[in-house]
Amino acid sequence: MPYPDEFEGFMINELGKYKDFKRQSFKPKAFGDNDIDIQIECCGVCGSDVHTVTGGWGDAPTPLCVGHEIVGKAVKVGPKVKNVKVGDRVGVGAQVWSCLKCAQCKTDNENYCPNLVDTYGAPYPKEADPNETLSQGGYASHIRAHEYFVFPIPDAIPSHLAAPMLCAGLTVWSPLVRAGTGPGKKVAIVGLGGLGHFAVMWANALGAEVTVISHSPRKKDDALKLGAKHFVSSGDKDWAKPLAFRFDFVLNTADMTNKFNLDDYLSILKVGCQFHQVGLPDEPLQGLSPKQFMANGSSIGASHIGSRPECLAMLKLAAEKKLFPMVETIPVGEKGCAEAVERVKNNDVHYRFTLVDYDKAFGK
Repeated sequence: MPYPDEFEGFMINELGKYKDFKRQSFKPKAFGDNDIDIQIECCGVCGSDVHTVTGGWGDAPTPLCVGHEIVGKAVKVGPKVKNVKVGDRVGVGAQVWSCLKCAQCKTDNENYCPNLVDTYGAPYPKEADPNETLSQGGYASHIRAHEYFVFPIPDAIPSHLAAPMLCAGLTVWSPLVRAGTGPGKKVAIVGLGGLGHFAVMWANALGAEVTVISHSPRKKDDALKLGAKHFVSSGDKDWAKPLAFRFDFVLNTADMTNKFNLDDYLSILKVGCQFHQVGLPDEPLQGLSPKQFMANGSSIGASHIGSRPECLAMLKLAAEKKLFPMVETIPVGEKGCAEAVERVKNNDVHYRFTLVDYDKAFGK
């Protein structure tokens, strides 16, 4: 059965067989009064997609359609939807539902709701869907989401550039803003990839003095173009010594923290400041000791995407200042999805992929 009873997507049927995408149909959740159906125009390819389909982050239900950087057109809106109408260009990130009643939801922390539903691979609770349907993501013809997690896309941002903002962009925007990033602050961004290049762009736009720390000296020119004032190669001997007690905030966007000499990164923080992780390695951090944090009273933390107000503020700034990511496009399809995932896995992308040509794959 075609839309609206079923959606179509390019899906993985077995974790580990991460290049074996098959075009399949799936049933969406029951349509609710606050739901919006979106015909997808394009979808970014996130590192989370790769960690999920390879099995790097552990078990996940299959068959599974990944993708949570979605831009498209609203084609159906529930009777209680207030801020979106049919025909609007909108986006969805890595979350499609929360209870909107708990203390977290009521304080603009719905991304930490204990009952949240991720955009793919998560069952809906009965209060949201009597069938407890498994959520499916954006390598698909359509997505159905609660209006609170559907964001208007400003006219100034092209769809293929807006898509990666909805997970990668927001994932670094939220901790930067919550850390008070702005004029007079010194911020270090570790890693210049899909997440890192957004972080440099945002931190600079917010007014901070930005330093990029990377193991790839060839990325220096990109770092400076994006707004960094300084570039440090972490492959150099004793690279951290001149930076002791330098930074108000260190945002780690690399997903290989388990291989870092963490003491070096902690040493560059000012007293009482944080080494914050948004890059999540497949392996745990071994041998972490409280003693490592005593020399400067530093701490280590992490965060999960961002809130609706943060997403709207990010999109507004990006539109006003014409802040756009570096994006390559690939036509969506069994072949295109496989190529994108394989290349992201191998860090062969500059710096994000967006899957496009959905109208050719699924029809208009």
